[in-house]
Amino acid sequence: MSANTAATQSQQPANVKLVMGAVMATFLLASLGQTIITTALPIIVSDLGGIEHISWAFTSYLLAATVASPLFGKLGDMYGRKLILQIGIGIFLAGSLLAAIAPNLPLLVLCRFIQGLGGGGLIVTAMAAIGDVLPPRERGKAQGFIGAAFGVSTVVGPLIGGVIVEALSWRWLFLVNVPIGILAFTVISMVFKSPVGGTRRKVDYVGATLLTTALSAFVIYASIGGTVIPWLAPEALLLPVIGTVALAAFIIAEHRAAEPILPMFLFRNNAFLVSNAVGFVVGTAMFGTITYLPSYLLIVQGFTPTAAGLALLPMMLGIISASTLSGILISRTGRYKLQPILSTAILALGMVLLTTLGTDTPFALVVLYALLVGIGIGPVMSVGVTAVQNAVPPSVLGVGTASVQMFRQIGGSLGVAALGALFANRLAAETAAIGYPEGTAAYATEVLAALSPDGRLAMLEAYAAALHPIFWVGAIAAVLASLLGWLLVEVPLTDRRAPEPAAAE
Repeated sequence: MSANTAATQSQQPANVKLVMGAVMATFLLASLGQTIITTALPIIVSDLGGIEHISWAFTSYLLAATVASPLFGKLGDMYGRKLILQIGIGIFLAGSLLAAIAPNLPLLVLCRFIQGLGGGGLIVTAMAAIGDVLPPRERGKAQGFIGAAFGVSTVVGPLIGGVIVEALSWRWLFLVNVPIGILAFTVISMVFKSPVGGTRRKVDYVGATLLTTALSAFVIYASIGGTVIPWLAPEALLLPVIGTVALAAFIIAEHRAAEPILPMFLFRNNAFLVSNAVGFVVGTAMFGTITYLPSYLLIVQGFTPTAAGLALLPMMLGIISASTLSGILISRTGRYKLQPILSTAILALGMVLLTTLGTDTPFALVVLYALLVGIGIGPVMSVGVTAVQNAVPPSVLGVGTASVQMFRQIGGSLGVAALGALFANRLAAETAAIGYPEGTAAYATEVLAALSPDGRLAMLEAYAAALHPIFWVGAIAAVLASLLGWLLVEVPLTDRRAPEPAAAE
């Protein structure tokens, strides 16, 4: 028996549980990096300033994770998932340490970007690693657990963040990653062997640079348009022009590249195209809710950061239960098409209900609405990855897996940035209408404390009203995702693993 064959067999079945444990831990680490700061954002900006740019501490991570996804996916196909996971953990921890000592908001945003580069690489590489060790039909259950892990992070992250920021300092939100990251690195080094092709290939750095430029330009335009500068100002319009030119150049470069970072032939694949389109629009609803629902609980309902984290528990339970059940059903039946269609319809209902939130909304209704949103999100996460991994060639498994995360992150990045601009503009209009032209500055703790009870109530009602357009956009996105789901051509899943190349230590 050759060494390569022995290495491959070591993954099946004796070592697969250890590998899955390492993959889950890595995925959870990166997912927590996205959500751990959400309940602490008002406190961070109170310390560092810049509440009008509150979404950037979150958006910068999403943007970095987005642009890192295809590059890490390609590198994983070339050099093996193990090495790329180790590199991703190193970058993530470096960004975490730098963020912990950031003296101002611009530097914190930059450090979050570095953290996101590593986090995005970890997420896509962890998901692709499942395709290395499991056959298509079994991947459904595994991806369901991955979706559940994301559900855990949506609440455990904000909850941990709330506890840390109350007990210690917001800077410990980033320092807590260090021991977890070291543990994940150690486990991966000890138990994970990943397949890798025997031929070393060129990295498409030109394509990676052009894609990064295009995505960054579009996200920055969505974020600053209408807030920092007018949407139609010449200096603002320069950004979408740069983005469009870079995107066109990227498409040309990918057609000519020997090893394209995102092969254009994948866009002729139905599962790839439809699954990523659904993920793109769902990303807007998902990340918009995760970002702004804690803000509603903190400011309008008066929750502490810890209580706001706990209040997101129903959403977590919805994501976990729906994603896990979805994965089990996929593994048992080999079918998956109807799940995202039905779940995104539930997501639309939940988002519409969130548009009714006000100062007097009973907490029980907030819980119900958040639960519906979680149930609507869960199946989309597991089905998208499973469908794409089942439809693309094994040689581009990492790229295909990365695409699912990338398009969902693009939707989230553009969505949160655009929704942040929409929120800031609507809040400015609402506060001006009740005699407080200061806009976002009127929500400083000392300003609210100095108001009369009636004045404070009016301010809180204005804040709640400014959130409604965000949830309406999410509802429209969910309806669109449900309609797109009908275009998916279902390919039944098999019980056989694809042939593997040599294993990398």
